[in-house]
Amino acid sequence: MAEPKSAPSARSALRQIRLVTYVGLAAIAGLWGGWWIAAACGWLPQPTMMAAAPIGGPFTLVDHNGRTVTDQTFRGRWMLVFFGYTRCPDACPMALSEMSQALDALGPLAERVQPLFVSVDTERDTPETMRGFFDAFDPRILGLAGSAEQVAAAARAYRAFYRRVDQGSDYTMDHSTLLYVMGPDGRYVTAFNHQTGGDVVGQRLRALVAGAPAS
Repeated sequence: MAEPKSAPSARSALRQIRLVTYVGLAAIAGLWGGWWIAAACGWLPQPTMMAAAPIGGPFTLVDHNGRTVTDQTFRGRWMLVFFGYTRCPDACPMALSEMSQALDALGPLAERVQPLFVSVDTERDTPETMRGFFDAFDPRILGLAGSAEQVAAAARAYRAFYRRVDQGSDYTMDHSTLLYVMGPDGRYVTAFNHQTGGDVVGQRLRALVAGAPAS
């Protein structure tokens, strides 16, 4: 008489195993998705993932004065590199203010640092439309624009994320929000979140720049 009861018991155990498996897979997927979104949006502090892959590399773009520049143009100077767009409502203005505050905190050492704002909005941000934009933040910041291919190549080199988000007849740009610090030799040194604060970035930069030999 015990045999008829064993089948439902086995089916119940199988359902429990399946439920535990599904919950486990869902948790893993959620953690992975959350980590990817946080990394892409720049919410991770000093991401350790960057240590495994080189950051930075060759690029060819046009500055907001109409001059063609490459990564070699800035050799011998420290670089602050940020990927954004001029119509950005929040993260980009914060990053630009952070750059300006950091430069002020550096004092005379700021002459050895070149802040760069690389636009990921290749349709609207041209050298002409960007000219004068940075005066509202700091004229020492240099805006860089380029073709879709040129900007994509630069973003790949810096492991920067961006994508167009259509909103009816208009669009916005999703993008990562890390402020990269590159050494005078063009190599990656560290990165800051756009919400770190200009004073903190300035203090860290001062330690880096003051400790390096003058070019």
